[in-house]
Amino acid sequence: MIIMKTIQYKMLAGFLWVLFCSGCEKFLDKPLENQRRSEGIDYTNLSLMYAPVSGIYRAAADDRLVHWIDLSIRCVREDDYQQGAPNPNDNPELMSIKNFQRDATVQSYWGINQSWISYFSLAIAANSALTELNMFASTIPAGNNTDAALNRRYQAEVRFIRAYAHLMASRLFGDVPILTDSDDITRLATVKKSTIAEVRQFIIDEMNACIPDLEDARPNQAAHQGSVTRYSALLLKAKAAADLAGNDNASPHWTTVLEATDAIINSGKFSLYTDFYQLFKLPGKLCNESLFELQYSDFGLPTGDIVRPGVDWGTFFRWQGPSGDQKGSPISGAGWVPPSQDIVDFLTERNDAIRLKTTIIPYGATPDTYATTPSGDKIYGNTFGIKYFNGKTYLPASQMTPGRTEYGANNNVRILRYSDVLLLNAEARVRKGQSGDAPFNLVRARAELAPITGVTLAQILDERRAEFACEWWGERFNDLVRTGRARQVFGSRFIPGQSEYLPIPQAQLDANTNLR
Repeated sequence: MIIMKTIQYKMLAGFLWVLFCSGCEKFLDKPLENQRRSEGIDYTNLSLMYAPVSGIYRAAADDRLVHWIDLSIRCVREDDYQQGAPNPNDNPELMSIKNFQRDATVQSYWGINQSWISYFSLAIAANSALTELNMFASTIPAGNNTDAALNRRYQAEVRFIRAYAHLMASRLFGDVPILTDSDDITRLATVKKSTIAEVRQFIIDEMNACIPDLEDARPNQAAHQGSVTRYSALLLKAKAAADLAGNDNASPHWTTVLEATDAIINSGKFSLYTDFYQLFKLPGKLCNESLFELQYSDFGLPTGDIVRPGVDWGTFFRWQGPSGDQKGSPISGAGWVPPSQDIVDFLTERNDAIRLKTTIIPYGATPDTYATTPSGDKIYGNTFGIKYFNGKTYLPASQMTPGRTEYGANNNVRILRYSDVLLLNAEARVRKGQSGDAPFNLVRARAELAPITGVTLAQILDERRAEFACEWWGERFNDLVRTGRARQVFGSRFIPGQSEYLPIPQAQLDANTNLR
């Protein structure tokens, strides 16, 4: 596995340094690790070569991809969420973001600056890890093809995470820098923006370079269980290509999407997890549907070290868990980004019972009454009158490690899934004038919905909404933007050409005028 206990991670932190001068401290506002380059590393000791890779996985999982405010910002723009905070007066800037405002208050909001920091500090850490891996590579004797191939594989894994960080940053901010040489700290104060199209093409090119060096396996079959493999890279490539293609059926990028997703499907290695409800709970961790997860563990022990997502009270699961007095139940949290009535109605009107049960967990009607989850836990109402919390972050008490009370602490965060492969494949086929019925209906069958013959683009996009509802990464919003349907859904408050992206944080503009 790629999980490390906290003490082990600290011992390896020297591999995850980021050097900061005053200019780049302004660029990021804070260092990633407050560490300098480790001295005295024996780069001839190839048994240490995985350490920088492990450090990057850990950095991604700590809070660079799951920071609570970044996820709040990303989620709140979707119609699948009601609001950001359970009390709309808490972080009111989130409601401004939900209403697609781009004023000075939003631009100066600490939350969007934190989002910028999260993604680009991960990219910088990845660059540092690649420098370390190059140092190891320089000591590999000629003819040692095994370790040379291993080094290339490790570099490809790091480059995948760096590319994913760029995708998320660009989906949020639009035109952003491409950071591939930021070990040179003087670059951070002068780096220029790249266009959205350039960022997507960078990701495609990176994945093309990485795919041959990555393992030909599912992540749960990988040598370090759960690490990214060539199929993770193929899906990331397909997602970047779909963004480039947009709503243009004639775009050659749909051929890229089709070829990449066909390669995953034709590998025969992946299948949908049969129980959608359990997919997001412990039975579904690293199942055959998973192409990329952030891994966490309490090591099955009632006390002691724990590797958990997020920081402080913003832990990923607890941040979205039911707020209010839960009468001593471990099923509790902060109650942020509650699902909207709109997504409840959408799933209900489709008779999408399995996805509704999985995605939406009701509160009790009042703080003194409770609703019962499908797994038998009691959820009491909260003081803000919120009706629902996100069922895809719900871990039943019966699945928690005995002795542990931290909600969701032993669960993983799902990021890339095989159902995304199937639905992108169906979309590419329909856009190219082919039938998308076969991959599309595999996804519907798992949800126990009747098959559809002659599936249309509109039906595929509705299926994507139902399948990925409340999964945090902004797929619904991105789908609306790339297909030109956002104005239709959000109305006049969404202004095409302005509302698709957040402004670059003022703190970053002040530090680097090239970002203006």
